[in-house]
Amino acid sequence: MASKRLKSDIQRDRILEPVRHYWGFRELRPLQEEAIRAGLDQRDSVVVLPTGGGKSLCYQVPPLVAERVDVVVSPLIALMKDQVDGLRACGYPAVCLHSGMPQCERETAVRDILAGKYRLVFVSPERILTPWFLGLLGRLDVRAFSIDEAHCISQWGHDFRRDYRQLATLKERFPRASVHAYTATATERVRQDIAEQLRLDDPLMLVGNFDRPNLTYRVLPRVDGNAQVADIIRRHHKEAAIVYCLSRKDTERLAGALRKAHINAKPYHAGMDPDDRRRTQDAFANESLDVVTATVAFGMGIDRSNVRCIIHATMPKSVEHYQQETGRAGRDGLEAECVLLYSSADVIRWEQLIRSSAEDAADPQAVIAAGTGHLEQMRLYCTSLQCRHRALSEYFDQAYAKTDCEACDVCLKEMEGVEDATETAQKILSCVARVREGFGVVYVAEVLTGADTDAVRRRGHKGLSTYGLLGDVPRNQTINWVHQLVDQGLLDRSLDDHPVLKLNDASWEVMRGKRRVMLMKSKPAAVKQSKADTESWEGVDQGLYEYLRVLRRELAEQDGVPAYVIFGDVAIRDMARKRPVTPDAFLGVHGVGDVKLARFGARFTREIKTYCGAHGLPVG
Repeated sequence: MASKRLKSDIQRDRILEPVRHYWGFRELRPLQEEAIRAGLDQRDSVVVLPTGGGKSLCYQVPPLVAERVDVVVSPLIALMKDQVDGLRACGYPAVCLHSGMPQCERETAVRDILAGKYRLVFVSPERILTPWFLGLLGRLDVRAFSIDEAHCISQWGHDFRRDYRQLATLKERFPRASVHAYTATATERVRQDIAEQLRLDDPLMLVGNFDRPNLTYRVLPRVDGNAQVADIIRRHHKEAAIVYCLSRKDTERLAGALRKAHINAKPYHAGMDPDDRRRTQDAFANESLDVVTATVAFGMGIDRSNVRCIIHATMPKSVEHYQQETGRAGRDGLEAECVLLYSSADVIRWEQLIRSSAEDAADPQAVIAAGTGHLEQMRLYCTSLQCRHRALSEYFDQAYAKTDCEACDVCLKEMEGVEDATETAQKILSCVARVREGFGVVYVAEVLTGADTDAVRRRGHKGLSTYGLLGDVPRNQTINWVHQLVDQGLLDRSLDDHPVLKLNDASWEVMRGKRRVMLMKSKPAAVKQSKADTESWEGVDQGLYEYLRVLRRELAEQDGVPAYVIFGDVAIRDMARKRPVTPDAFLGVHGVGDVKLARFGARFTREIKTYCGAHGLPVG
């Protein structure tokens, strides 16, 4: 698309003034100024910034500077409420209108909107084009609409929602208003589709850097899933973690296993009682619960910025889903860990689900082709041994300049090859042949490791020459190696309800010694700190940090808001680093604006002074 120059001649200081006043930020991030000026110019735009890249600020600033009322379309009530809570804590005049509001509360909100008390009105895609809301919009003379999670309008996106398609009529109904689409993940094809579906007029395309250098990515062979998840979570004691599972049953099963391992975890999925689901979500938001096992919907409605760990207990079905879900970690810019536990069995399971869900589609084959295409890209990400940051950047058509990200399992050299991998592969393939290609992965692993089970004895497989060939290897490790052979095309696995292993031409090449094999395993105790993890704690007194976190939680409980609404972790760490005890010094903390200085400055500086005096720390 052709690109027109932005015509806004508003001085940069006029844009920065509300940013400093409300949010306490001294500078803008890359592309934020361009996006803000597009809003001020009423120039349609498509803005793609990674989660944590500051998208929200791009549509929050223009109505303040232009002194007008703008509308934000947001997909979930919980997300709207969290955003409005956060804005109001900064003193920003915002409100949301949704179906869960009591009639009297809604009437008061509408009256205040018409009286000019608000600059932003949040609304859902289902409500925005109802006759009642259209009437309200007509009285407001709205000049700009911002569509959050705009990838939902594209059938090529990873979270297509039909209710987003109605938003295409906004340009027809409000020809004087500009429309701005915001999303964290969108390939070139999706970006163009967003613009076409919303009927944008020569939109400004702003695409930020998809790389999240503060995230450390790891892909581990799933050997003992429950134990692996528990070990990862223990590395993040008292920190927020989301564990994504494929099915509702998986979330409940895993939450139960974690509780048995003395980790307080609760499941979250669409099939739960609504009250139970809301309680889990609220507990996670207010930091009384740190670990949730969930299906993919969880996290979109949570604005908690300090999630320090995302675990995928099974492989997601696309790179876009993976980018979106891992993007919920470290939204405050601080370090976070993203671990994916992978098995080729995940690919088989997803293929079955894709084929099943396509049965009612208008063009089943097209749906299957698109789904399996996304799945193959995700599988390649899991099985390749290239830098994870590079792989994700290049998937979204961006070059990656670094040779070493210092923040993934590959660059941190946490994986190693298996000695005598070809010989190990030959043993596995020979066992598949000995059981006449009639059994699945687990059974073959049991024969190889010498399991003394009724099934093995009944079938006479204890007498096979391959029985117990890998007796010194744990069964789960053997299972993982079998999956690695499937991934490399050296072994096939049927697609029926009870998949069995099948040899192919490549299998025989390996067994005849004509083909070498590489198998991988994690190095013992190989988890290392990333560069981001090390740098983010420089100069921070961790005792003071924990002390201020407790204070933050107490104030949040008093106000009935999530703790991060009071101050984010970046601000708390900055306080523990600078140790401010005067109003001017406190205003120099990252994320402290005028409103929060007035509300919380005296209490925090007093507590910092008391703590530092008791522990002999210098103050700022």
